[in-house]
Amino acid sequence: MAGEVLVEQGEMILRLYVLPPDGAQLGVLLPLDALFEVRVQAALRLWRVLNGRPPGRDPASLSSDRISRLILALRTLDGLDSGVSQRGVASVLFGQKVSARDWLSHDLYFRMKRLVRFARGLTDGGYHRLLRHPFRGR
Repeated sequence: MAGEVLVEQGEMILRLYVLPPDGAQLGVLLPLDALFEVRVQAALRLWRVLNGRPPGRDPASLSSDRISRLILALRTLDGLDSGVSQRGVASVLFGQKVSARDWLSHDLYFRMKRLVRFARGLTDGGYHRLLRHPFRGR
């Protein structure tokens, strides 16, 4: 009988839609599309759980450095959208005050330029790449 099944293992809950009749061998249907690698990883983790093994590391989890960079990007956008200058945002984010005279040659100037470019890229649709992490280049 086809239907939705919830498989719980520890804190992880998998929602599956089962097609075969009772007692039939289970299988996974994977379309050969741009997200094939993501689907293969998910199917492998499912197989491990169904066989009583730990699912392994979630390939979609973000590193703490990546999370920190995303937080800085969001805070940068909040500051810039509120009318604060890049120099002002940098002083708040990184705790260093830089004079206007030294700003253009300071390390924070270049760091902020990269951060603003990254943040603007996220708002221009780059955030979609996060949904395909770590397969974002495909």
